[in-house]
Amino acid sequence: MTLTAPLTTDSLTPVPRRTRVAIAGATGYAGQELVRILARHPAVTLTAAMSSGTTSAPRPMPALARIWEGSIEPLNVDRLVSEADIVFLALPEEASADLAPTLVARGARVIDLSGAFRIRENARRERWYPATAALPAGTVYGLTEGNQDAIRQARLVSNPGCYPTAALLALEPLQRAGLLVGAVIVDAKSGVSGAGKTPSERTHFSELHGSVAAYGVFQHRHTAEMEQELGAAVTFVPHLVPLDRGILETIYGSLVPGTTEEQVSTVLHAAYEHAPFVRLTGRALPEIKHVAHTNFCDIGWTVDEAGGRLVMVSVIDNLIKGAAGSAVQNLNVLLGLDERTGLQ
Repeated sequence: MTLTAPLTTDSLTPVPRRTRVAIAGATGYAGQELVRILARHPAVTLTAAMSSGTTSAPRPMPALARIWEGSIEPLNVDRLVSEADIVFLALPEEASADLAPTLVARGARVIDLSGAFRIRENARRERWYPATAALPAGTVYGLTEGNQDAIRQARLVSNPGCYPTAALLALEPLQRAGLLVGAVIVDAKSGVSGAGKTPSERTHFSELHGSVAAYGVFQHRHTAEMEQELGAAVTFVPHLVPLDRGILETIYGSLVPGTTEEQVSTVLHAAYEHAPFVRLTGRALPEIKHVAHTNFCDIGWTVDEAGGRLVMVSVIDNLIKGAAGSAVQNLNVLLGLDERTGLQ
């Protein structure tokens, strides 16, 4: 005699449909991190991971064996539209500038990791990102912290740059509170993965090992992004250091006369009380190794009250909080999920 268990209410409850996501530019450092995170994300299905070109041969990713068993395929716009609800672009700026408007026009939502859509002012965008003629309707700057309402409604989320992420998370609350005076200086050190996967003389092991080099002084496009969001002049000097990943920024600013260290602390703690990926360390200045391979931004500071001077140290992993991790954080906001989903 065969007994059949009675149907329960739970057994009739439909399984929620997972959101379909795809990646274009999955072979770069940030793209590979996206594959790694999204393949294990509990609310999405990674339907396709594509290279940045249409003619490359399909190939596996050995580093992701038993995490993701798919193959990197050639770029195919029709498949991105038909097989994904949300498309991540980890492409060079020129490629994103061409592809993102097409995807948005055909109904996909896009999270773009390039700088193509970050600058709102036409003249400045023409200087730094000349391939981007205009911002598609529904474009939102995607620094997650403080911008959740706008991101939730976005058609195209323009993920922030790695250097601006660390700088803006440190400075924006103080700027909004009116505690900063005049220009700020951002002295940044980045691991070599921030230069991308294409090899060059600068990133050659024998050139980089045992050395630290400044580059892009008054010529780095992330300056415009910082100045846009802060509404203040920024002197930005990036340096390449012999690490594979991580960013440490030492930030110098002037405070309104009479500002105390306690006031600075109060403003920062109020801003990030509910921010799951910002950790405030106060006078215990953070280090790159504290955030490597995580989506955290750690921020420390010290104040010279008599001289009205502020020094902050902000650290992130450039490939996670500075790229793939923050993109997935924005995905979670788009989907109405806890921002930590898939990132812990």
